[in-house]
Amino acid sequence: MEDASKVRLEVGGDGVALLVIDNPPVNSLSAQVMGELAEKFIEAHERADVQAIVLTGANNKFSGGADIKSMSKAPGLIYSCFLSIQQPTGGIVGAVRKTEVSGLVLMNDIIEGGSKPAVAAIHGFALGGGLELAMACHARVASPDARLGLPELQLGIIPGLGGTQRLPRLVGVGKAVEMMMTSKMIKAKEAHEAGLVDAICDYPQLIQFARNYAKGIANKTHPFLKTLERSDKLEPLHKALHIIANARLRAKKTHKHVEYPFICLAVIEHGIHKGGIEGTIFERKMGVQTVDSLPAKALMHIFLAERTVYKVPNVSDGRLEARPVKTVGVIGGGLMGSGIATALIVHNVRVLLKEVDEERLQAGINRVQANLKSRVSKGSMSQAEFQRALGLLVGTVDYKGFESANLVIEAVIESIPLKKKIFGELDAICSRDCILASNTSSCDLNEITDGVSFRDRIIGAHFFSPAHVMRLLEIVRTDSTSHQSICDLLALSKKIGKVPVVVQNAVGFAVNRVFFPYHRIAAFLVDLGVHPYRIDAVIKDFGMPIGPFRLGDLAGLQIGALVADTFEKEFGDRLYPSYMGTLMAKANRTGEATGKGYYNYHGTRQEHPAPELDEILEESRKLAGLNARGLTAEGITDKDIVEMIFFPIVNEACRVIDEKIVIRASDLDVASVLGMGFPAFRGGIAFWGHTVGLHYILVRLQQWHSHYGSIFRPTSSLHKLAATKSMMLAHL
Repeated sequence: MEDASKVRLEVGGDGVALLVIDNPPVNSLSAQVMGELAEKFIEAHERADVQAIVLTGANNKFSGGADIKSMSKAPGLIYSCFLSIQQPTGGIVGAVRKTEVSGLVLMNDIIEGGSKPAVAAIHGFALGGGLELAMACHARVASPDARLGLPELQLGIIPGLGGTQRLPRLVGVGKAVEMMMTSKMIKAKEAHEAGLVDAICDYPQLIQFARNYAKGIANKTHPFLKTLERSDKLEPLHKALHIIANARLRAKKTHKHVEYPFICLAVIEHGIHKGGIEGTIFERKMGVQTVDSLPAKALMHIFLAERTVYKVPNVSDGRLEARPVKTVGVIGGGLMGSGIATALIVHNVRVLLKEVDEERLQAGINRVQANLKSRVSKGSMSQAEFQRALGLLVGTVDYKGFESANLVIEAVIESIPLKKKIFGELDAICSRDCILASNTSSCDLNEITDGVSFRDRIIGAHFFSPAHVMRLLEIVRTDSTSHQSICDLLALSKKIGKVPVVVQNAVGFAVNRVFFPYHRIAAFLVDLGVHPYRIDAVIKDFGMPIGPFRLGDLAGLQIGALVADTFEKEFGDRLYPSYMGTLMAKANRTGEATGKGYYNYHGTRQEHPAPELDEILEESRKLAGLNARGLTAEGITDKDIVEMIFFPIVNEACRVIDEKIVIRASDLDVASVLGMGFPAFRGGIAFWGHTVGLHYILVRLQQWHSHYGSIFRPTSSLHKLAATKSMMLAHL
C-alpha cells in the first residue's frame, strides 16, 4: 500500500501553482517527498494554466531538511533517492538547463532551470535540505520569525543539494562560510540584510505575498534570477580564497579529528574556481563520502538519541499531561544552586532562592546576577531580558512562599545529615503536590528523604556544573517516584533547554557511575610511571575537551573527596586506591580555584606546568608500590593510554545497561557527550564501544586484569554483550 501523498499541488485562478510539502512533524525531505516534488514541479511547468510557482510547507514550517532517521539507517539515501528523478521526455517545457547528473536534476534542472519562476514562502524554519530547496527557487520570502541555516556539519556531512554553491552566491563567501562552519541559524531580518531572503511579510499574508511576487517575476516586474548563475555577491577571487584559507586554519583547531569541515571548504572553493554547476557536481561526489563516514554515523546517532530521551515507558505514551511548573524553590545559593536558579529564571520560571543567612543569600544572588551579565555581554540576552529574568528571583532566609511552590530543588553540599534535615523541613511546609527534588550527584535518594510523606513526589534532578550552561539533566527516579512527577520534570527540562536522561536511583546514577574509572585509572597510570601531562595530552587528542587531571583541577579536589567514600564503599576492588588526592590536599594543591593543583595557574585560567608536582608523583608511586612489584610504564603507548582509560568505562557502561539504570544505551551516549564531554563525533561511550568492538575490549581487559589486577576485571555484562556482535547495537 502506497503512503499518502506528501506534496500537494493547488492551482489558483491567478495562474500560480502552490506546492505544499506536508510531511509531519517537520516536513522532512524523505525519498517520497523528493520524488513527489519532482513530479509536481514538472506538472506545474507543463500546465498551460500555470504562470508561476510558490513552494511552501504545511504545519507552520517550511522544511527541516533531510529525514535523518532514514539517512542514518541508509546513509546513501539522500543521494540515491534522486536516481529515479529524470528529465521528462523532451525536457521540461522551455527548460534552460540540462545538467542530467543523477542527484542534481530536481534542484538544477527542474526547479532552478525551469522556465517558470518559483518562489519559496518560508515560515517556521528552512534548515539543511529545506533551505537548499528554497535557494534553488528564484526568490525567497519569509515571515519575520523564520529561521534559516545549513547545519549539516553538526551531523558530520556537508550540504548535499547545492547549498555549498548557492549560499555563497546569495550572501557572499564570508557569510556563507560562517553559516556553514558554525551551523549557525539566522532569523529572517538578518537573512534579508544578507541577501538570502528577498522580502519579509507577516505570516497571515505570506502565501498571497509570495503568489504576487512569483507573478511579478513572470511579468518581469521582479528579476528572474537563477542562483547558480549569479556572481554579484561573490567577493573578488583573492579575497574569497583568503576567507576559505582562514576558515581552514580555524578548523584545524576546532575540528582536527574529522575531515568533513575541510571537505565542505574544498567544495566551496571548487565552485568558486569552476562555477556553480560544476560545484554542485563536485559537492555530490564529496557528499557521498561524508554521509557514509563513521563520524557522520556517530553524529546522526547522537542527534537522534537526543530526541529519543523523552520516550519514557508509561510516561510519554500520551496518557499523562504535564502540570505547569511556575514557581521553583532552590535550596542553596552556591555554584550549583545559583546556576540552577539562573537556568530557571532565564526561561521565565519564578525562583525562590533560600540560604541560611543574609550574607550567603546575597552571595548567591550576586552569582545569579553575574551569570546573567555574562549572557548580556555575549549578546545572548538584552538588558530588558536581564531585568525581566532578575525580577523572577526572590531571595529568602526562611521558607516563605515555599507552600505555593510546584517544585523544590535541594542543592546543598553532599552531606547526608544536612540533606535529611532539609527534606524533613520541606515535608512539613510544601503542598502535597509539590515535587521534592535533590541535585545530589552521589547520595541515595531513599536515604536522604527517609521519613518524607507521599514518596511518589521524590525525584532526583541532577544538573551538571555550570548548571546554567551544561545541557544535561539526569532525572533520577526511585521505586516510588510517580510517572506524573517524571512527566512534569521532563516538560520542565524541555522548557529550560535541558536534555533529560531518566535513570534509576543508584550510586553515581548514570554519568558518575560509568565514568568513575576515568580518574582512578588515570591515577593508576601515574603510579605506573606515566606523567599526568602526557595522559592529559593523549586524552585531549582523543577528543575530550580536557584531560582527567586538568578536569580534576577545574572541579576542585574537594568535589572528588565528597563522593570518594561513597564510591569506595560501593565499588570496592573495582576502584584503584590512589594516594594522589591525599598528597595533593596535604600540599594544598586543591585545584584551579586556589591557583595550583596538578598545574599552576598564576592568577588566570590558563594552566602551566608545575615542576613541584614531581615530588608528589614520586611519593605517590612509592606508596602505591607498583614499581616495586615490577609493574612499570615501560612500553605503554598513547593507544594503550586511551584504551586503558576508556575500556573500563565501556565495561561499566555494559553493567549499567544490563542493570537497567538507563532506559536504553543511547541515553548513556547522550549523557556521556553532554555530561562528560565525550566526543560527539565518536557517538557516545556505548556507540564508541560498539564500533571499537566489544570482543576486542573484552580481550584487552582480560589481559590487563591478569597483569594488573581487579580494576580491569571484565564484567559479566560485558561478557554477555560481547558474545554476539549485534547485542550492543540492539541496546542502542
